[in-house]
Amino acid sequence: MKRQWWTLLVVCGATFMLLLDVTIVAVALPDIQHSLHASFSSLQWTTDAYALSLAALLLTSGSLADQYGRRLLFVIGLAIFTAGSLLCGIAQEQVTLIVSRGVQGVGGAILFATSLALLAGTFQGQQRGVAFGVWGSVAGVATALGPVLGGVITSGINWRGIFLVNLPIGITAIVITLRLVDESRPPRASRIDWLGAVTLTAGLFSLVYALIRASDMGWGEQGVLLCFGSAAVFLAAFVVVESRVPEPMFDLSLLRTPTFVGGSIAAFAMNASLFATFIYLVLYLQNGLGHSAMGTGARLLVSSGSTLVAAMAAGRSLNRVPTRWLIGPGLLLVGIGLLLMTGVSADSDWTYLIPGFIVTGIGAGMVNPPLASTAIGVVSVYRAGMASGVNQTFRQVGIAVGIALYGSIFSASLHDTLRERLANISALRERAHQIADAIRMGTSGQVAAAAPPELRGQANDAIHASFATSLNDVLAAGGIVALIGGVLAFALIRSKDFVSAKAPGQSAQSPPQRTQAP
Repeated sequence: MKRQWWTLLVVCGATFMLLLDVTIVAVALPDIQHSLHASFSSLQWTTDAYALSLAALLLTSGSLADQYGRRLLFVIGLAIFTAGSLLCGIAQEQVTLIVSRGVQGVGGAILFATSLALLAGTFQGQQRGVAFGVWGSVAGVATALGPVLGGVITSGINWRGIFLVNLPIGITAIVITLRLVDESRPPRASRIDWLGAVTLTAGLFSLVYALIRASDMGWGEQGVLLCFGSAAVFLAAFVVVESRVPEPMFDLSLLRTPTFVGGSIAAFAMNASLFATFIYLVLYLQNGLGHSAMGTGARLLVSSGSTLVAAMAAGRSLNRVPTRWLIGPGLLLVGIGLLLMTGVSADSDWTYLIPGFIVTGIGAGMVNPPLASTAIGVVSVYRAGMASGVNQTFRQVGIAVGIALYGSIFSASLHDTLRERLANISALRERAHQIADAIRMGTSGQVAAAAPPELRGQANDAIHASFATSLNDVLAAGGIVALIGGVLAFALIRSKDFVSAKAPGQSAQSPPQRTQAP
């Protein structure tokens, strides 16, 4: 096997591990909640700590990779991610797990920032399209297998196994990379933009913390407003810094290319819609309907199986179908599928979700493969690290912001619906807040059992109806995000913006001309 195909193999293996980890964790969250007695906010942080670390460090990781070598940083990322997986697997309480997920995110940021850049530096011409197609198909397979493997491991062993399974994969990938992957770096690397990294990290953390805190304290709480203000200041400072430093980690001139903007919006919308709502669908299937982790994984296979089939078809058609006709319509299908799932009631079974599962799965499969090539297809190979880092940053910001935002929507809807449902039941009316907290903690059954015998039926009805209403609100919000993203992506992504379509003087082999950021 040629060394370049070993590069594709190890990059796809690392990508498989990273994406598998996301969907595996989602299925295991209720078990983690019960095992560690975790709060609803802690569940959100279990996912968001990973996504935030990824988003905050992706751009810096891309610059580090360009300066010190993409293979070297790739190996470091594998080592950190594998170590973080071990720490997650042995965590004994929720704070340790959240911190360990952050460590995983650091390793994941380095891997995401270097994986596509390694492929771009190793493959040229038509082979690059093949490599990206394979990478996208692997991403679809990982997404498809995640819920099933997560259910099998969580039910057959326990939730710790979902992290420990990364150890042999990570170690094997490190060995192959050191022995068979060539080093790749641009002829001239930019300096590290530390001030940009600090302002971006502070801004994103403040934003997500404000959204998660709002789900507990309310949108008007002083601390929430202060965090939103801090987020605005830091993110504005990031834009100012990037427009003034001579070698920014995010060259804002990229935003002058419509296709780059469209791809970034699509990346954000994809993760902020379907993948961010995933946690609430899992909680509904397990805590709301009482299915096991394995049963939940099997049911989610309807969606992930559709994703797998569509991703394989999209990967094969990358060289024949314009990117906009995959990404834009794909996101529209995701939005339509999420809206199809709304209307869940207290008496609904999981089968009500099947049409939406199928449509969202097909949409996600259409989006993922071309989104990878769009990220770096509009820049020269010398800027591939930055471009892939920006795209993945938008992805992770999407899932972090989406989970936090939907958590606030879910909590507000839950409290309002419970107060309405229990308004005429004096014995339960004053406990509406306590019951809402129990639903979010996955212990609503205990609260219902503790109610007076003559009121248990009414309590159960109120709990199921409130859970269903809150889920509907989350799905509707996610559907709107996907529809808006699909429309914008279709309008902005243009075939003529891709580097291969430009004049010879602008080819992927030409060194980039640095332009002044706006």
